[in-house]
Amino acid sequence: MQIEPAYYCRTQSCIQKLHKQKGLPCSPSWLTIIRMELAGVAQKAIEEALKDMGQINILIAGRTGVGKSTLINAVFQGKFAETGQGRPVTNTTREITKKGVPLAIWDTRGLEMAAYKETIAELERLIKTRSLETDPQRHIHAAWLCIHEDGRRVEDAEIELHEALARHMPVIGVITKARADAGFKAQVQQLLPETKNVIRVRAMAEELDEGQVLLPMGLAELVEATVEVIPESFRRAFVAAQIASVQQKKSEARKIVLTAATAAAAAGAAPIPFADAAVLVPLQVGMLAKISSVFGLGLSAAFLSTLVASSAGATGATIVGRAVASNLLKLIPGAGTLLGGAISAATAGAITTTLGELYIATLVSIFTDKSGQAPGTEDVVREFKKRLKNNSK
Repeated sequence: MQIEPAYYCRTQSCIQKLHKQKGLPCSPSWLTIIRMELAGVAQKAIEEALKDMGQINILIAGRTGVGKSTLINAVFQGKFAETGQGRPVTNTTREITKKGVPLAIWDTRGLEMAAYKETIAELERLIKTRSLETDPQRHIHAAWLCIHEDGRRVEDAEIELHEALARHMPVIGVITKARADAGFKAQVQQLLPETKNVIRVRAMAEELDEGQVLLPMGLAELVEATVEVIPESFRRAFVAAQIASVQQKKSEARKIVLTAATAAAAAGAAPIPFADAAVLVPLQVGMLAKISSVFGLGLSAAFLSTLVASSAGATGATIVGRAVASNLLKLIPGAGTLLGGAISAATAGAITTTLGELYIATLVSIFTDKSGQAPGTEDVVREFKKRLKNNSK
């Protein structure tokens, strides 16, 4: 935190005097801990955030021309289908990944072939093999079966594929290039009864001959339907990879804040003077790292350190003063120790919650303005500083 040097000295002197009066060793105070090298703390927070994130694998199947690549690029970060690295895994299936995105797309083709039954059997063997892996990050967690609305027909190959996939994972039917339903969604639901949901989508705006413009639709609903059916431990990775629903990012980020605030309150309640700071600083840096990763921001120690410095500069003396007061109370035997712990616990939890919620509000605002695309780190820091300043008034 950005605290005036004189403030450091006065507080440090007071603490050391109390330690001496109580016969305690002059051990490093929480202020010394806050001075620790933020870059090291930030780097560790990044490693933890990426470890917690994991990777999710989504299989996307459909005939040629159904619009899979357009759908992938509309839902996921960074023109995923265009810029990701493709790796063949069977004659008709390839795995697409992109550095920095916690997602692998399994793109399945070949349903038009006369030998589509062999294609489906080959794919099912692959899925079974992956499901036997001890690492759950190697499993395929959900499937989107894409069907073109203009065709107004569900082919035998699509029906058989949906049955094969549903034996191993949740399947969502995706009606692409949606223009006019005319009962087709109900038909798909009837012919593909094993699907968990059927969602009509239009991945990009389309201008009709008469000049009418059809805007993108259904993408957020597709994300939400997928979140509901994938394993809970992989939801954070999926939410981070997608850009279609800022609300899903906000919801996942709030879970991170709640966990961090609970841990902060527990650390603040510790009866050992100044011990809570050793936990609070890395905990709050870790919270900011995990929220950043959920919103798909590139993580760096410099960026996280700047965020922490921004929050300290805006909230400054009030927070530090309250924290010092509660920690000094812990040095008083008996009731003082209990009271000090209670104040510190409430303060630590409240500060952590406020910090997290302001950061989420910052990212929601920026991502909404940019239609879900990741902003530059300078934009994030600037907006975060502004919100922190307004909150401290």
